[in-house]
Amino acid sequence: MPEVRIATEPRTEFGKGPSRRTRRVGKVPAVLYGHGTDTRHVILPGHELMLALKTPNVLIRLEGLVGGAALALPKAVQRDPVKGFLEHVDLVLVRSGEKVTVEIPIRVVGDIAPDGLLDQQIIQVSLEAEATHIPTGIEVDVEGMVVGASIHASDLKLPRGVTLQVEPETLVLHVIPAPTAEQMEAEISVPEAVPGAPEAPEAVAEGGAETAPAGEQSD
Repeated sequence: MPEVRIATEPRTEFGKGPSRRTRRVGKVPAVLYGHGTDTRHVILPGHELMLALKTPNVLIRLEGLVGGAALALPKAVQRDPVKGFLEHVDLVLVRSGEKVTVEIPIRVVGDIAPDGLLDQQIIQVSLEAEATHIPTGIEVDVEGMVVGASIHASDLKLPRGVTLQVEPETLVLHVIPAPTAEQMEAEISVPEAVPGAPEAPEAVAEGGAETAPAGEQSD
């Protein structure tokens, strides 16, 4: 995985007000920790950081730090829930050759048999890899898979030096029968019961009087 170089600035003001001012000028507050060092508070350029984070588990070389540049991985990213812009980032220090556990996206390629429906159980898998050799994704070829076929974690083709961090029998995906047109139509046409709806009225005898239960006489 190639490194992305990003310049840092020390962060000396804290609180909501300074954080808003930082974001207003296109920058993002961040913290850097790991390897037993004290937590460092920094400011990163928002545009460069946003582009870098488009790559899962991107390796970032932070430049301008006291003591020299350092390698880091994104640990947690906070975004505005409405507008989506970056609000804060946690970064963890890593070293070349160091093993780290990361979540890697699963990429499905190919087409299954026409009578099947692909049911993907997980979209990413936990793996251990060298910090400087983290795969950007694990490709799963489903070309021609028929109903009943499945792929488990142990079936994944992993790059050299990468190991699973989930149970080997974990189901990644399988092919189930595709619903027929009749089944889909029946599912659409069956009305759902409305909670709290009144029950159907009891049968009413001719003349408007309710029918008395068997064995009882009307007064």
